[in-house]
Amino acid sequence: MKKLLLALTLWSAALPVRAQDPRERVYNYEILKPSHEAKPPVEGFATERIRENLGRSLTARPAPDGRSVHLSWRLLESDHPEIGFDLYRRTGDRDELLNRKPITATTDFTDTEPAEKAYYLIVPRYGTRRLPASAETEVDLAALRSGKPYTAIPVTGRVGKLGVGDLDGDGEYDFVVRTPDTGVDPGVQGRHYDSVYTIAAYRRDGRKLWEYSLGEGVEPGVWYSPFAVYDFDGDGRAEVALRICPDGKRDERRRVGSGTEYLVVLDGMTGHEIARAPWIERTPRLGDLNRQNRHQIGMACVDGRTPAIIVARGTYRAMLAEAWQLHDGRLTRLWRWDGDEENPVVRSQGAHNMVAGDVDGDGRDEILLGGCMLDDNGTLLWSAGIGHPDKTYLTDIDPRRPGMEVLLCSEISNDAGRGVCCVDAATGQQVWNIGTPTTHVGDGMAADIDPRHPGLECFAKEDRKAGKTSRYLTTAQGRQLENRPVPDCRNWVWWDGDLLRETIQDTRIVKWPGETVAEGIEGTILLIGDLTGDWREEIVTSVDGELRIYGTGLPARDRRTTLMQDPVYRSYLVERSQGYPQSPVPSYYLGEK
Repeated sequence: MKKLLLALTLWSAALPVRAQDPRERVYNYEILKPSHEAKPPVEGFATERIRENLGRSLTARPAPDGRSVHLSWRLLESDHPEIGFDLYRRTGDRDELLNRKPITATTDFTDTEPAEKAYYLIVPRYGTRRLPASAETEVDLAALRSGKPYTAIPVTGRVGKLGVGDLDGDGEYDFVVRTPDTGVDPGVQGRHYDSVYTIAAYRRDGRKLWEYSLGEGVEPGVWYSPFAVYDFDGDGRAEVALRICPDGKRDERRRVGSGTEYLVVLDGMTGHEIARAPWIERTPRLGDLNRQNRHQIGMACVDGRTPAIIVARGTYRAMLAEAWQLHDGRLTRLWRWDGDEENPVVRSQGAHNMVAGDVDGDGRDEILLGGCMLDDNGTLLWSAGIGHPDKTYLTDIDPRRPGMEVLLCSEISNDAGRGVCCVDAATGQQVWNIGTPTTHVGDGMAADIDPRHPGLECFAKEDRKAGKTSRYLTTAQGRQLENRPVPDCRNWVWWDGDLLRETIQDTRIVKWPGETVAEGIEGTILLIGDLTGDWREEIVTSVDGELRIYGTGLPARDRRTTLMQDPVYRSYLVERSQGYPQSPVPSYYLGEK
């Protein structure tokens, strides 16, 4: 292990109580690696990588002119590079081909002379070979022109968290929601809620499938109630993995500090329990209830083929993680990682989410837990050693460098400029830092917003509660951009036809630094992702009694494989049902050249 050059214990009364205990803050200027013998690689049940069996998802929306119908559909990774598409409109017993030659430049089409009622379908073709047609999409023109720029799904109450997965195996995404939207952070004192959370599933057509109460043993809050939606057993239908504590009792502060905890997997169509296993145990090494009660669930193919359920406990002090395989109705533990054994290498490095991807090119997924990366076999690959980051982004930030990078935005006071820094995803070696002292960087984002600079711009901001309002904006190479407005870090979406990403401000979709490209987005944003139609993203919001799904009706300029078939991007959507919100990013560079 490299020598620890600097270890400082920091005190700061200005930081909010939900932040990390200053006595646990350790950072250093070197990448630290543990010295241990590697565990053997994991071998799961799958013989090839299990993937979601997605359909074409032919989607109709109003075009900007208010008269035409914009249609878009998925390009799949299994499609031949030269595949084309024919679009048919059926009215009565008449089928009409709308395109004169196969559509190859994009996966969208605008019908400028739509019928009042019609069915549309896509027929892929390669050369003279016609492939199976898509499912039909019905369009009622009067309803489409009703003025609602969204698809509505009635739900009970107001949704607080949302997961997506193909519950019924039809190749399209359905919805799993957690209600109500109230909650409390484990570190906030003097507040409590008496809510009992319910998990419920809805098909994409709005039909409610089931609901499941988490009971009194799971306090209301994102850190108590993680759940993940994915096809964990490879049967073509998604399951729901969650944490329960059936015999837990709330104390006078309405907190739960005892009771048996379980990882439970539910059938996505029925809500019936498939399997359960012990949740990671409580231990004094994690600290007080604030640190004990921070839980996460994710997904990673740690053998490169089999989706494993990744369970984590702890963030600010010790961290514990386990990988579980669901097969033949049973949960089997693949490995366990005890981050406290690596102290101070990984202590306090955890973040508010986890994301997985193959960072070292061995075909197996690694797991980013804040400022440290777990190898596929459940050992530490590297730790950046900067302490707890509030936001982390795993993607190809700088396409001129090989592989992916990680943008880290650290809550920990840092005089060396590493409060906002970029590290190599495979090694953890620092690529750059902003070179400016920081106090508590509470938010960040990596997105291409300025075509004049190669790669993704990186931007971050200090938490006002820490008494500082500084914002930072850099190029992909870490050069700070002066005299330019720094955008907000939340809620970025690919919406129009170019590869620059837009942001959501109030009810508007805005291209930085201020051009409005769409408006009318209402409700609390739950999720941004490529759910339907072509590769551009949808925005899912919550209002009382309703989910609203907004999508673009603007014509596309190119075509590309659905983002949901990129493992890193899909991992971000898995973890969006818990923790703090982050806009998803793919493993590859997606921006203007």
